[in-house]
Amino acid sequence: MLNPIWLKTFTTLIETGHFTHTAEKLYMTQPGVSQQIKKLEQACGYSLIKRVKKQFEITEQGRQVYEYAQQIAAQEIKLIENLGFDDPDSGQCRLSCSGTLALLYYPKLIKLQQEHPALSMHIEAAPNYKILKDITEGTIDIGVVTQRPSLGEFNIEDIGLEALCLIMPKRYQNSVIDPQSLRQCGVISHPDAPHYLSRYFDLCATPEFAEVNINQIPITSYVNQLSQILLPISQGLGFTVLPKSALDSFVNRDQLHVHSPHKAVTESLYLVSKRNRELPARYIAVKNILKTSHKIS
Repeated sequence: MLNPIWLKTFTTLIETGHFTHTAEKLYMTQPGVSQQIKKLEQACGYSLIKRVKKQFEITEQGRQVYEYAQQIAAQEIKLIENLGFDDPDSGQCRLSCSGTLALLYYPKLIKLQQEHPALSMHIEAAPNYKILKDITEGTIDIGVVTQRPSLGEFNIEDIGLEALCLIMPKRYQNSVIDPQSLRQCGVISHPDAPHYLSRYFDLCATPEFAEVNINQIPITSYVNQLSQILLPISQGLGFTVLPKSALDSFVNRDQLHVHSPHKAVTESLYLVSKRNRELPARYIAVKNILKTSHKIS
């Protein structure tokens, strides 16, 4: 990379046409100007000016370097202008959350983008650990996680609760749901199933569920595509536990039965960003959408 100070000196020399005037304008000595021009020529490998007594003529290589220096100066001016311009209605918004939350947030964020076409929504579906990793590394700006991270590394806001639902085929709507019926039905497994099943059974205030070994429930099917998990259940092939947002987005919800627990089972949701990082103004509207999508109870 060419030294920007040498480029500035060279540009000033070309524009003033005189070594003395250049030195005066840059508060340098004339020998200092000459020295920087020679260093720039050495770095380029070509003569940039042809010296004739106390005057000079710019060479073809010098003309190209001068145009390059002007482009660099213009880019710097544009950069400084952009740094001071924080438009709340334009720019890319990068966020990450679970797949179920993405189903909940994405339509609302797309509506925001429709209202402000200069916005661009970049949403990643990822587990908690990857969300925090991406925020730390700067590839994602904000995320929603279900486990409160270390306060030292992140800004953390409690934005609400996500209900977990035990979802059965419709034929179970008038039946008693107990460990035996669950084993007979079989589970539709997915990447988060062990976590959701364990949490639901532990917190639903049904003693017999708390004794269930989830590893002993037969797996009827496995799918890692969120939009497909409820399909086999709607066709009577198994049960699962998912956040309510996944249930709400399913088209054939009338083919499902949602178990009514003695106590509602929820997960806390935390809005996370990198500590000491000031987010652009466009995230104000995005964060408001995330916060208003849940109720804190």
